[in-house]
Amino acid sequence: MTEAMSSRERVLASIQHRNPDRVPIDLGATPSSGISAIAYGKLKTHLGYNSGHTRIYDVVQYLAQPEGEMIDALGVDVLDIGRAFNTLDSDWYDITMPDGNTGQYPVWFRPEKHADGSWNAYHPDGTRIATMPQGAQFFDQTFFPWIDGYPDGHGGMNDSLDEAMDKVLWSHLAHSPWDHAGDEGFWETLRTRTKALRESTDKALMVVCGCNLFEWGTFLRRMDNFLMDLYTDQGNVAVLMELLMDRHMKTLELVCESVGDLVDVLRFGDDLGMDSGPFMGLDVYKELFEAHRTRLCGYVHEHSGMATFLHTCGSMYQYIPSLIDSGMDIINPVQTNCRDMDPVRLKSEFGKDIVFWGGGVDPREILNRGTPQDVRDDVRRRLDIFAPGGGYVFNNIHNILGEVPPENIVALFEAVREYGTA
Repeated sequence: MTEAMSSRERVLASIQHRNPDRVPIDLGATPSSGISAIAYGKLKTHLGYNSGHTRIYDVVQYLAQPEGEMIDALGVDVLDIGRAFNTLDSDWYDITMPDGNTGQYPVWFRPEKHADGSWNAYHPDGTRIATMPQGAQFFDQTFFPWIDGYPDGHGGMNDSLDEAMDKVLWSHLAHSPWDHAGDEGFWETLRTRTKALRESTDKALMVVCGCNLFEWGTFLRRMDNFLMDLYTDQGNVAVLMELLMDRHMKTLELVCESVGDLVDVLRFGDDLGMDSGPFMGLDVYKELFEAHRTRLCGYVHEHSGMATFLHTCGSMYQYIPSLIDSGMDIINPVQTNCRDMDPVRLKSEFGKDIVFWGGGVDPREILNRGTPQDVRDDVRRRLDIFAPGGGYVFNNIHNILGEVPPENIVALFEAVREYGTA
């Protein structure tokens, strides 16, 4: 029997492709491995937790920040360092969530309710940048700064890029710790609070760093336009990528300098796939994005002790060899419902070279619609595939949505804890 490990040891063992004492668990360490505030509120009621708050730390996706009591109850092994910010009651205010229950927004987020029941978020200049329709549980992007075309030339694009990025909801409505990035002394504060968090817990620590490439093109130009640009306007795409990399590398340098010796995993993001396949041919990906991805991973490995983690949805099979060659250590969410994403195939072909973080249950039919026993059976089947030899961290495929019954959430995490080592 494997000797008992701390949470940090458990996660690091799996990242190093060694069998941990049990399968490590994530819930809420990233905004792509979390839980809807609505589902979280129902789960608290189901478990009889009457204290604390349902705090919506990611306002775009309506995600709750799991509290310590919940983290312990579910056996979670990883924490997002963003939780070291917005720790005071005065940092939050009460709202009524779409299901009628009480949640809390950070004080800086003040969307306006319109007569049709929708909620709208605005840039300080009055531009509407996001809308959550009545009954929805997610804010949608409503403003695409370069929808009508790229600014002229390298200089024009560079001069207007920062302003354009600030009007994209993912940037302007950033979750913690990045909602404090403009504060005086932010980087020193980030280090101080991360150090205190590390000293107070045995959990592995995650920093969410973004550095999206393809996705920024879709945020600026809108998806349909940017997908055409990949084939018909590669010159402007290449310039945009260079300008984004200038900004990403500056951020990455500061992250590595401030917390690179304290944090275990750095999470990048860039959704590259659909249900039916990748957004672009592998040749286009390699031409426009591969070298930049390699540079990002190389810098993290050279200047910190952090593992590199890429959140990328959809059918990723064709890209995985390139991601491995680029130095990516971990991929998430392992969307097994998509084309070419069969778990057995993924583990057998790539399990020795990359860590799978996610893929833990079918979220479209079983987690939301099945019985608790259906959930347990599906989790165990997937663990039998992914867990042997390490290289696996358990999580749902993306976030647990508001429709998921609390009984199924409990069954999800019980099944992992009961599974033990492979």
